[in-house]
Amino acid sequence: MQTVFKNIKGDRLIWAIVTLLAIASFLPVYSAASDLAYVKYNGNTFISFVKHFMHLFLGFAIMYGVHKIPYRYFKGLSLVMIPIVLVLLVITMLQGTVMGGASASRWIKIPIVGMSFQTSTFASVVLMVYVARYMSKIKDVDVTLKKSILPLWMPVFFVLALILPSNFSTAAIMFLMVIFLVFLGGYPVRYLGVILGSGLLALVFFVMFAKLTTGPLHVKVTTWENRIKNYSNNEDTEADYQIEKAKVAIASGKVFGVGPGKSIQKHALPQSSSDFIFAIIIEEYGLIGGFTIMILYMWLLFRIVIVSQKSDTIFGKLLVLGVGLPIVFQALINMAVAVELFPVTGQTLPLVSSGGTSIWMTCLALGIILSVSAKREEIKERELNEDNPLEILSETI
Repeated sequence: MQTVFKNIKGDRLIWAIVTLLAIASFLPVYSAASDLAYVKYNGNTFISFVKHFMHLFLGFAIMYGVHKIPYRYFKGLSLVMIPIVLVLLVITMLQGTVMGGASASRWIKIPIVGMSFQTSTFASVVLMVYVARYMSKIKDVDVTLKKSILPLWMPVFFVLALILPSNFSTAAIMFLMVIFLVFLGGYPVRYLGVILGSGLLALVFFVMFAKLTTGPLHVKVTTWENRIKNYSNNEDTEADYQIEKAKVAIASGKVFGVGPGKSIQKHALPQSSSDFIFAIIIEEYGLIGGFTIMILYMWLLFRIVIVSQKSDTIFGKLLVLGVGLPIVFQALINMAVAVELFPVTGQTLPLVSSGGTSIWMTCLALGIILSVSAKREEIKERELNEDNPLEILSETI
């Protein structure tokens, strides 16, 4: 274990923040998953605890392994992984899973182990690395929309088009993050307007097509519309059941909360251990607990920006922002949904919500960030050694 700690590189504060979020997740997940344990595990709540622990353990193993890889290798890996991601997304879509009449093709089964894997979260990380690679490549080149359509926007379009039918919120977040990243990378603003307009037009056509059908796509689009209408109307209906229970949980928590494991709304709130874990945290630990989680994410955002600024290459800077900002953005959306500042999206709270794929892909992204940070540390150590008088003397002898 000592050897592992000695070999940990990268931003120590990011390691600390991630560890604190992981530790803070155990009791809320254990508490919120109690009802699910009675349904799936004959009342054995400890299984949920062990499952969450194993997800986090594997996540930290992924983060540790990835942070040891020199980040320059991710350039080439993104080129290789984009076609693989597209194949995985097609396989996922062809499975044709339907829940409540709507398309819900988000997971594929991993052979042998039999575990489910959400391909869209993996696609998100790979796509952001790919976009960062392209933007760093054209940094000093006079780029035009025509030149960038095939190498940049076509992969983005295909990935988002395959995710959109079953997961609108993830596709929307990915599109916004890509637009923001290419803007930071210096992509001409006049072309960004064209891309934004094209994206909105494509969405309109998709919705119109779905409305003409009578299958799962129609049901899915109707669900999107209902969520937006319910949020806009500010009226309490049966469709607002989740958000109403979340608001009751938050109101019950007050300042100090009702205490660990004493949540009442976890028995009535669907997805209480994943999509609405933030509401359970506030109910059990109060506003103090809620603000603590929020501060940790803001601290993580601050460290991500610092690591990006300190990177010695354009690719490193864009890579950190590309894979790091979506983590914090997703966390903010999850918290906003719980307090009804945003329509229900189905986005989890990174590193806190239960769910293997979400944890693993967040740790993959954090491992990439730590890899960039580790490279900066390596450069600093080399510079210090070069300035060391004994080092200079030894080279001259």
